[in-house]
Amino acid sequence: MDKDINIKVKVWRQNGPNEKGHFETYALEKISQGSSFLEMLDILNEQLINEGKEPVVFDHDCREGICGMCSLYINGHPHGPDTGITTCQLHMRRFNDGDTITVEPWRSAGFPIIKDLMVDRTAFDKIIQAGGYISVNTGGIPDANAIPIPRDDAEMAMDAAACIGCGACVAACKNGSAMLFVSAKVSQFALLPQGRVEAARRAKSMVAKMDELGFGNCTNTGACEVECPKNISISNIARLNREFLKAKFRD
Repeated sequence: MDKDINIKVKVWRQNGPNEKGHFETYALEKISQGSSFLEMLDILNEQLINEGKEPVVFDHDCREGICGMCSLYINGHPHGPDTGITTCQLHMRRFNDGDTITVEPWRSAGFPIIKDLMVDRTAFDKIIQAGGYISVNTGGIPDANAIPIPRDDAEMAMDAAACIGCGACVAACKNGSAMLFVSAKVSQFALLPQGRVEAARRAKSMVAKMDELGFGNCTNTGACEVECPKNISISNIARLNREFLKAKFRD
């Protein structure tokens, strides 16, 4: 049965990308363990507003684990201590009475801080714009379904397409690499015949854009896979490497 707990929240505060940040600690009482982590932050902000203080800025949207915007680094883990979930799906029952919870923004050169816990993740949008799409006419739904695709390939493509682009992989990686994200977006097309037309250009363009935007190199530590809320497999990174090498050999 859920109970009320008293906690302390140690939050990163930073007024802007060019300002020096610092931690501030706030005490919260009678927080229901049945509430979500974001509901706890809502309560914190209501308390700060009532005290005449600046509320904590954090990103969120759907609160259903779909959009990936709730990008928070909680007690040393992207999206918190639970596996296979986003921050909005994390509940306070994962914490105990008297706990101090440390909350930080994503730490990456590719994700500059906007304010407090909110970061600019438009770098991922730029990577997608570089090649994460198909521009050929695939026809209508009946035409697309008429193309025979092995079940295993279809399942792997759907698993890769489950990536929500939250950036947890980058935050978890000691190198700040975006390889898991890029490989998932390449794999979802590489496994399907509709994506083969532009396969060579896609792999080269997306990897080049990733490097240009300041993301680090992959050294296969596997931290990205462990922390991914959608359990994207690092086998996609191997597929991206194959796609990239094939494109280079073709050149």
